[in-house]
Amino acid sequence: MRGIKRKISLPRVFILDFMHASMRVPFVSLSRSLDIRALMAARATSNAPPGWAATFTKAFAIVAKEEPLLRTLYVKLPWPHFYELPRSVAMVAVARAEDGEEFIFPEKVPQPEEHTLTEIDAHIRRAKTAPIEDIPAFRKLLIACRLPLPLRRLSWWLGLNVGRMAANNFGSFGVTSVSAYGPGELQALSTGPFLLSYGVASPDGRIDVILRWDHRVTDAAIIARVLTRLEQVLNTEISAEILARPAPGANPLH
Repeated sequence: MRGIKRKISLPRVFILDFMHASMRVPFVSLSRSLDIRALMAARATSNAPPGWAATFTKAFAIVAKEEPLLRTLYVKLPWPHFYELPRSVAMVAVARAEDGEEFIFPEKVPQPEEHTLTEIDAHIRRAKTAPIEDIPAFRKLLIACRLPLPLRRLSWWLGLNVGRMAANNFGSFGVTSVSAYGPGELQALSTGPFLLSYGVASPDGRIDVILRWDHRVTDAAIIARVLTRLEQVLNTEISAEILARPAPGANPLH
């Protein structure tokens, strides 16, 4: 059967490179259904509650502030070692559509634990709608995608294996979901070290989450404890902030 040859777009080049790098990370995962009835009750009182991506991004960053392992990267240069960051850097998967093509780009959210939910939500929403050239992280990705394959492979390898570069370019954890399109369990990959995905909140106040992590960094017992603490944070600190009703119209982070 004769088909049609199509050029690989720059966004798909990014995904190809991202998958190539992700396959080198020894990921394992833990899934759990969280009881978020208090959070759901708080959201019900708000005319414009923050998006779920902003909610989980800040909640995980609060847990990571208490647990240094969640801010720890495994890097290989100048020799294999762990690199602990003083604060979290989140990479949130953002769905975009350009020139008739749908794709995902990661938007950088620095220090989410130090910002309001309203600010984080505005930052993520801007990444979904602003011109790509106006988003620094997206511009940087497109520049890298234009490099020849050998240079791209080298830049990714260096970027993932030098502590400061890994933190600046790929963050300390990722957040992704397909809940906007309906229920389903997303078994996503990442360059590491932690990737949180979440499903659709059910009427009985539960939500399924999956936490994937680089097994070189930590073990399952700690991750189980992290998910328990994440549930607590969603129902306490995050719920309290939503009930405080921060003023709408906040500026995105810079």
